Amino acid sequence: MNNICVIGERELITGFKLIGIGDAFEFKDKNEVLRIFNAKKYKYIFLSQSTERYFNENELNILKSSIDPLVIFVPMPGISEEESVFELAKRILGIDIGD
Repeated sequence: MNNICVIGERELITGFKLIGIGDAFEFKDKNEVLRIFNAKKYKYIFLSQSTERYFNENELNILKSSIDPLVIFVPMPGISEEESVFELAKRILGIDIGD
């Protein structure tokens, strides 16, 4: 689990810490996220979906299209813009499992 990093709200990082992921950071600003992303220390970066609003369109496109590291935006309960499992699979795997 050394290849995984989680960045987001306290509730999100606490949950990931409980399952054994030690590299979990509370979101402070987008520059920290971009620094971690560009360092290529982690293979997987889980970001709270609520952090999307802090990035400009170009930054979001880079994060969402990256596969090294793979960036996954994790929905928080109660957020209406949650990405469905079908949309997540299509974005990450490139296949449409819906319909």
